[in-house]
Amino acid sequence: MDIPPRVLTVAGSDSGGGAGIQADLKTMLALGVHGMSVLTAVTAQNSLGVQGAWELPAEAVRAQYRSVVDDIGVQAVKTGMLSSAGLVETVAELLAGTDAPVVVDPVGVSKHGDPLLAASALDSVRTKLLPAATVATPNLDEVAQLTGIEVHDETGMRQAADAVLGFGPRWVLIKGGHLPGDAVDLLTDGGVELWLRATRHDNRHTHGTGCTLASAVASGLAQGLTVPAAVRTAKEYVTGAIEAGFALGAGIGPVDHGWRFRTAP
Repeated sequence: MDIPPRVLTVAGSDSGGGAGIQADLKTMLALGVHGMSVLTAVTAQNSLGVQGAWELPAEAVRAQYRSVVDDIGVQAVKTGMLSSAGLVETVAELLAGTDAPVVVDPVGVSKHGDPLLAASALDSVRTKLLPAATVATPNLDEVAQLTGIEVHDETGMRQAADAVLGFGPRWVLIKGGHLPGDAVDLLTDGGVELWLRATRHDNRHTHGTGCTLASAVASGLAQGLTVPAAVRTAKEYVTGAIEAGFALGAGIGPVDHGWRFRTAP
C-alpha cells in the first residue's frame, strides 16, 4: 500500500470547525496527505467570535509532538496558534530538531479580531519561531504586529516582506487579502519575487483562510513541491474554498474545505 505524505499541524482547536486544527486536517485530507496534530490550546469559538481560550501546558505539547514525530515521522510541519512565549519557545525548540520543511502561520488575531497571541510572545516569535520557518505566512495585521509596518499597497507589501525576512525565514508569503481590489499575495526569498493574484469573491464567509492556506502550503511541500509551486497550488485551492464558503450560525461562516469534492464532475 502507498503511504501518503505525512503533515503535522501544531495549533489550537476551533470548536466551530472553521479554523485551527479542524481546518488544517480538513485541508490535508482534501489535498491527499495524512494529517496529524499537536494541540496547543482549546478555544470556545463559533461564527460570532472567540468566547474563551485555554492554553495547554508546554509538557503536553512536547509529549504530543515527540509521540508523533518519533514514531510516525513527518514530511512537513505547520504551526498555528501559539499563544504564549513559553509555547512559542517550546515549539521552536522541537522544530529545530526536526528534518522537515516548516510553514509558520504567526497567528495573532482571529477573523473576528479576538487576540490569540500575547504581546509578550511577539519577541519569541521574531527570534525563535520565524528563524525555523521554511515559509512564513503573515497577513497584514500580523505584519503590523511583528514589524510595525502598516501596509496599504503593493509597495508596502515589499517593505513588509523585507522586514519579515530579516527575522530569518527562508521564504515569506505576505497575504494581501485585506487590501482593496484583487486578492494579491507576495512570495519572496529576498531574490525571487512572485506575485499571486486571484479574483476577489464577494463572499463574507472566509473564516479559516489563513490556517487553510498555510496547511495547503505544507501539504504541497510534503508532496515534494518547491516552495513557489506549493504556494501556487495552495493559492488555487484557497481561492476555490473562499468562493464556496458558506453561512454557519449568525456570523462569519467558514471556507469550504471540501469544495473540490462537491464540484467534481
